[in-house]
Amino acid sequence: MKTPTLFRAATLVALLLMPGLARAEDEKLPARETFEVAEHTAYLYAAPQPAEGKPWLWFAPTLKGVSLALRRVYFEGLLKAGVSIAGFDLGEVRGAPGSSAQFSLFHEEMVRRGFDRRPVLLGQSRGGLMMLGWGFRNPEKVRAFVGIYPVCNLAEWGMKNKDVTLADYALSEEEMRKEMTRYNPLDNLKPLLDHKVPMFVIQGDSDQAVPYDQNTRLLKERYEAGGGQITVKLIPGEGHAASPAFFEDRDLLAFMLKAVGK
Repeated sequence: MKTPTLFRAATLVALLLMPGLARAEDEKLPARETFEVAEHTAYLYAAPQPAEGKPWLWFAPTLKGVSLALRRVYFEGLLKAGVSIAGFDLGEVRGAPGSSAQFSLFHEEMVRRGFDRRPVLLGQSRGGLMMLGWGFRNPEKVRAFVGIYPVCNLAEWGMKNKDVTLADYALSEEEMRKEMTRYNPLDNLKPLLDHKVPMFVIQGDSDQAVPYDQNTRLLKERYEAGGGQITVKLIPGEGHAASPAFFEDRDLLAFMLKAVGK
């Protein structure tokens, strides 16, 4: 009998919260550096032998740490190739101009530390809004966008979570809906298209939390209509879970490495 997705996800979370397992994982990870930018914490896993130009992957959401550090295939594959991994903990933001400006402060600090001006952006779930929101405002600083079941549609998903969304944008619901096309990543792809930013997205066709048809499908249709390069890998039967289908995908890893010239 197939284990229900919610049960599998809950089991995974429970295992990761077990003290013994957490210690074992921490012991295997390379040194993690933390530093403060505008009173928020940044997390950096620096590649032991950085590739030329010090390429890096910017992961979101970063909530008290970079969860990608537990995804061994991507984490180890990137670090071994000389690609560092970093994230910036702004909490539950949704890609507003204000939070994007704070992300820019983090980006500036990474560049000051010698890292590539053009990171690869990876948005997982709601991290899609964070990275696409920053990306379309700073397209010249984006090497590529990668999504793991990413939220792309502020008008749909964002307004189902409207309290958090309205707080990030500092707008009333009436103001938000009136100005939606100004803020929704799906309506602001032209800057990324103009800078020929390639994209790769992996998602399940049974995702109920971030429905494919309302998010990635629209991203694909609009990006391709604008002449953009986007690859979407749709996984049959998969939902919104931390499963190997999403976190051990060799095509996704290959795309990230190709984006930085590896």
